[in-house]
Amino acid sequence: MDLKLLLVTTLLGSFCYSSAQKEGNECINANARYCGKCIQAGAKCGWCTDPDFLKQGEMVSTRCDELESLRKRGCDEAKIENPRGGQRVLKNKMVTNRRKGAEKLKPEDITQIQPQKLSVVLRSGEPQSFNLKFKRAEDYPIDLYYLMDLSYSMKDDLENVKNLGTSLMLEMSKITSDFRIGFGSFVEKTVMPYISTTPAKLLNPCTVEQNCTSPFSYKNVLKLTSDGKKFNTLVGQQRISGNLDSPEGGFDAIMQVAVCGDQIGWRNVTRLMVFSTDAGFHFAGDGKLGGIVLPNDGKCHLENNEYTMSHYYDYPSIAHLVQKLSDNNIQTIFAVTEEFQPVYKELKNLIPKSAVGTLSANSSNVINLIIDAYNSLSSEVILENSKLPEGVTIAYTSRCKNGAVGEGENGRKCSNISIGDEVTFTISLMATACPKDGKPETVKIKPLGFTEEVEITLHFICECECHKEGVTSSDRCHFGNGTYECGACKCNPGRVGRQCECGINEVATEDMDQTCRKDNGTDICSNNGDCICGTCECKKRDNPEERYSGRYCECDNFNCDRSGNRLCGGHGRCECRVCVCEPAWTGSACDCSLDTGTCLASNEQICNGRGTCECGTCKCTDPKFQGATCETCPTCPGVCAEHKDCVQCRAFATGDKAEQCEAECGYFRLVKVTERSKLPQPNDAAFPVVHCKERDANDCWFYYTYAINNNTEKEVHVVDKLDCPAGPDITPILAGVVAGIVLIGSALLLIWKLIMIIHDRREFAKFEKEKMNAKWDTGENPIYKSAVTTVVNPKYEGK
Repeated sequence: MDLKLLLVTTLLGSFCYSSAQKEGNECINANARYCGKCIQAGAKCGWCTDPDFLKQGEMVSTRCDELESLRKRGCDEAKIENPRGGQRVLKNKMVTNRRKGAEKLKPEDITQIQPQKLSVVLRSGEPQSFNLKFKRAEDYPIDLYYLMDLSYSMKDDLENVKNLGTSLMLEMSKITSDFRIGFGSFVEKTVMPYISTTPAKLLNPCTVEQNCTSPFSYKNVLKLTSDGKKFNTLVGQQRISGNLDSPEGGFDAIMQVAVCGDQIGWRNVTRLMVFSTDAGFHFAGDGKLGGIVLPNDGKCHLENNEYTMSHYYDYPSIAHLVQKLSDNNIQTIFAVTEEFQPVYKELKNLIPKSAVGTLSANSSNVINLIIDAYNSLSSEVILENSKLPEGVTIAYTSRCKNGAVGEGENGRKCSNISIGDEVTFTISLMATACPKDGKPETVKIKPLGFTEEVEITLHFICECECHKEGVTSSDRCHFGNGTYECGACKCNPGRVGRQCECGINEVATEDMDQTCRKDNGTDICSNNGDCICGTCECKKRDNPEERYSGRYCECDNFNCDRSGNRLCGGHGRCECRVCVCEPAWTGSACDCSLDTGTCLASNEQICNGRGTCECGTCKCTDPKFQGATCETCPTCPGVCAEHKDCVQCRAFATGDKAEQCEAECGYFRLVKVTERSKLPQPNDAAFPVVHCKERDANDCWFYYTYAINNNTEKEVHVVDKLDCPAGPDITPILAGVVAGIVLIGSALLLIWKLIMIIHDRREFAKFEKEKMNAKWDTGENPIYKSAVTTVVNPKYEGK
């Protein structure tokens, strides 16, 4: 590929940098060259509008960064473009607190969901949340439409349904005072090949003994009404029909009931449809058996209350039915025989807000079935939303009864809701991108099976406020080759460069490259950038905090001296490889403190007046003085006497501080030596050493040295033997004294032994005499009892 073409392609790709760019900084990764793209990159991103913000060599896209980073880099808060989203409630009618028997309200005056209308402004990456309240109203109106299979197998069921109207009205009056009921029936398409085409069979598909009506797809027998007797009358006039296969055309009927709102008479209240059958169903594709290939159009085709297009449109699909039932807020109750329970339970799983009940063989339990199914459906609220605009996501969190919290899919619903119960949902909307046209969009949220809904108008932040003040064809953008907005040029198509000074065919020429070489060298932009229109635009680093800058990208903010493994010691910033220190610090790595507080001596003088404070540490100018503040003088008079007692107690465990030695004398390191010659000598040591000779209470001398080493530690070296004065030889005298004492002791010991022998013999003789004269009592012990028991047989006479 041609080198020039390759470079142009790279430029048109917005100079994409390494995919290894530091993760997490979505602002840097966006490589935004204008403000609108920057704020769409994420909620943390801001754009600096200061015209002088960029250093030489920095790309326009470096205006886009995280807010804190922009502040650190010197962009004034007032010049950071950072629009935020928001929301406003437009309609917020309170939920209805109503008791049964209270003043009757129109259905449109009853409110179960709050709020009803909002306006939400979304910025990419920034969620907007609001709370939605739902309260199940008492005495809420109900419309119930009974859709019945009138094939021949349902003959006995029809007899029981004929009295359903008044009985059901009576039972439902316990739930609501505003109840209406309607009736419809279905059999099958009349053009299916499995129905005999003979005229007689079409007129009466049953046996000769049974007079049946002609087969039909769907009839709306009775529009929704509050007259239960009328229901009984019209249902009583219905006749059974028939067909030859088991599945019925019920899906055609369900579709018409859902979409023919005016003919059925649906109100904006709770809508229930009871689907009663003892058979399966045909669905989309089965119509091909009768030559019907057109998909169901999902529209109303009732003429004289009868479906007229069954021969023209195929059965609807399950998905089509789900959509129409949901759009029209109809909750379905499948009342089917036990044989088809598994089939309709699977169907229930595909149709939200539906229930399945077991119909007895003759439909005698239909009222209880309807009541139970209604209670089950009405005790659960499930939220659904209309189709979301591209790039918009929604999340639900439910707060149901007893403090139960649900998230994810469970966040859409609450169960076991009784009449009067109030539950809350938190709904969070977030845009990940702006719509292509950027126009407002509408999203609707409603509880399944209810007509009430929340309407949300979404507005999108796709441009910055400063965009409105942009100047098209600005002179600041190279003779009008771009729009000057938000502190930078937004180039017209085909133009590049910071001021749009080049066309895409002019970006890489030898003359332009020459201006990007420092000191006429060979490296373009110091190998740290690209030459664009004769100007260096520096590359980006993997770490977004690290940047190249300078006319030739020769500078950076990460190659400065370090101290403590921190750039510029953590007390400055790196500019063009040189540390610029904070006011209280200096040095090449900003590791030298200018604070003299650590150098103050006890007399409040810096370094005791005998040194200078350098980087927070004293440098003593008088060689006799040492220590952190030049206050210690090891060779000054009085040093030996000052430390005498502590040296004596630690070396020999004697002296005035013997009892307090451990507490008061641990401030120096003690080293014992065997001879005075082994003590440190002043000329040999690398630091001043003072020699000491002190006398104890016994007139014995001890020798030691005291010093402060180069690590400011106190050291004492002591001779481990006392030097006591010589006296007269008293050894012979002491030996004679000892011998006399031993002799006297031995004599006394023999005398004591003789006396003890005589005394012991007299005492023994006295004991023997008393023993001979003793008289012991030979009687029995009165409390003694023998361990042997003797039993005599009274009949034994010794024979």
